[in-house]
Amino acid sequence: MTALDSADGVDSGFIELDGVEKVFDVRKKTGFMKRERRQVRAVDSISFRVERGEMVGYIGPNGAGKSTTIKMLTGILTPSAGRLRVAGIDPSRERTRLAHRIGVVFGQRTTLWWDLPLVDSYRLMHRMYRIPDARYRENLGRLVELLDLGDLLDVPVRQLSLGQRMRGDIAAALLHDPEVLYLDEPTIGLDVVSKSKVREFLRELNAERGTTVLLTTHDLQDIEQLCKRVMVIDHGRLMYDGPLAGLHEAGESERTLVVDLERELPPIDAPAPARVVRVDGPRQWLAFPASESAAPLVARIAAEYPLVDLSVREPDIEAVIAKMYAEQAERAIS
Repeated sequence: MTALDSADGVDSGFIELDGVEKVFDVRKKTGFMKRERRQVRAVDSISFRVERGEMVGYIGPNGAGKSTTIKMLTGILTPSAGRLRVAGIDPSRERTRLAHRIGVVFGQRTTLWWDLPLVDSYRLMHRMYRIPDARYRENLGRLVELLDLGDLLDVPVRQLSLGQRMRGDIAAALLHDPEVLYLDEPTIGLDVVSKSKVREFLRELNAERGTTVLLTTHDLQDIEQLCKRVMVIDHGRLMYDGPLAGLHEAGESERTLVVDLERELPPIDAPAPARVVRVDGPRQWLAFPASESAAPLVARIAAEYPLVDLSVREPDIEAVIAKMYAEQAERAIS
């Protein structure tokens, strides 16, 4: 018996993928009454393991294969090849059984009923998942408090803002106490306050209940604040699996410190490896390695310059991956 054959997943990773592939047949019109059939490999022989209680970032550019992977993990899609287990369960074969152990939030789609008040969606899920009454009341009360949903329960879902709906969707995904939570762009389009609330809630959920979380996002701040481990996928292939600092080093990515001074001054004398990359009146832009803390640089500027405001801009994940590709290509040539 192999690790993936384990019935309960005790002797293996809680989530396991071994050589998993997903190929779609696509038909493209090439002329009058003519269509060309071709195959698109959305996920290409991916293998990884996530232990119970881990909080892992799963990132990559649009079309990389992130959502396809999540859909296979939930049983919505069946792998074209390879083997996959979640808590010892084959998702595509036992989707109903698995549904009681997982929660899913798709940032651009809602699981809530559009024309019903928020609380009615929760009541329907209470029945769908057959959650015991006492457990439902306890979970709903806790989620409403932590996600600040008290004033929204009687509001129709269609009247909620994106941030409010996102918090509502997260609560809906957790009503039945899932062991695994898949989050696909959970902070997309949210304001700073809403993002902060969602991140704080997820930290508490993971710490208090040991919920395993797989997070896909384009916002590297989500990853930095929530995940110790990050996996990068692009063109369906797993390119990196390790700490975020290692990803920044592999891609030689940089963060940008935007500094607003009281008046126009010569370029800031920044300690290496930080450097000024742009000056526009009293505003200056400084680049520094993304793997390093901004704190020493900020402290020095605040102590030596007439500072009005500053902000830190995170590196773009597409740029990080592009640099990784370029370095791999150079190594292959040399």
